[in-house]
Amino acid sequence: MISFDSSPAPEREGGSARRLCLTAVMTAVVFLATFIPRIPIPLGYAHLGDAAIFLLVLLTPRRPALLAACIGSALSDLLGGFPLWILPTLLIKWIMAVIVRRAGISQGHIAKASRLIAAFLAASLWMAAGYTLFGALLYDSLSAGLASAPGLIMEGLVNSAAALILLPFLKRAGRR
Repeated sequence: MISFDSSPAPEREGGSARRLCLTAVMTAVVFLATFIPRIPIPLGYAHLGDAAIFLLVLLTPRRPALLAACIGSALSDLLGGFPLWILPTLLIKWIMAVIVRRAGISQGHIAKASRLIAAFLAASLWMAAGYTLFGALLYDSLSAGLASAPGLIMEGLVNSAAALILLPFLKRAGRR
């Protein structure tokens, strides 16, 4: 059973089949949160997948959470008609998840709200900067990359707020 307590789940979660199933379910959660609420912005779409990533990174084992962040997001790009973005997404989401994991967990426990806010905002800024940079490179136009920046920043803020609102409920639900 997955534990949603104030400390992240232990890194050794059991056998490889159990870890594989956990990773698959978490990947599906990230995919669905990214794929279903798609709001068009220049060069792509906004979604709630980053909130799922933030929560999974804080509440579940590190490796499955990082893999789910990358693969779930990349699957959304593939099936959503944005295959050009798969490789940038893999890199951007991996680093984003690492930022939240390192900054959002302090001494084996989920950090206080102020530190979580900083972690979510730092990860969101990285995401916006990464997609802006890759947009400029992929479309050979700085203005094309910059056109997506406001939407990406807003997406980061909305995902950060959603994760902050949902975290206490998930922690409480996991204790029952």
